[in-house]
Amino acid sequence: MENNKQEAQFVIHDSFGRDFFGTIAEKFARLFGTPVFLIIQTIFVFIWIILNSFMGVVFDPFPYILLNLAFSTQAAYAAPLILLAQTRQAERDKEWEHSDAQHREELHQAAIELIQTSIQTSKELLELTKRMETLIAETHQMNMNKKN
Repeated sequence: MENNKQEAQFVIHDSFGRDFFGTIAEKFARLFGTPVFLIIQTIFVFIWIILNSFMGVVFDPFPYILLNLAFSTQAAYAAPLILLAQTRQAERDKEWEHSDAQHREELHQAAIELIQTSIQTSKELLELTKRMETLIAETHQMNMNKKN
């Protein structure tokens, strides 16, 4: 049973862990939703606006079309990457669910086997107990016959 569990884990890792692009996509998707990313992006926007509005370095004048283009490009790449990561996670969840169900079935079968073994052992113990009672009764009867 332990070997089957290891095989199932290997299958999950093998099916989803070797796709380089998918792995990178998942890392980016995880990054997009973090507070650190939002803080860094906010700081980047403030620096962009300050440089273009107050510091005299004007490479993207108001209304910041280049900044808007950068956000649009980011969104255009982020959405498919997030969808790819969700699809890969759904596939992992499905494989894990299958593996878990298989493991539960193996545990159920093992429990049934243990119960059957326990029942058989109890029957054998009952038979031995009856035989002992019979032997004790015969021994007692023989001792009574010797005394008489």
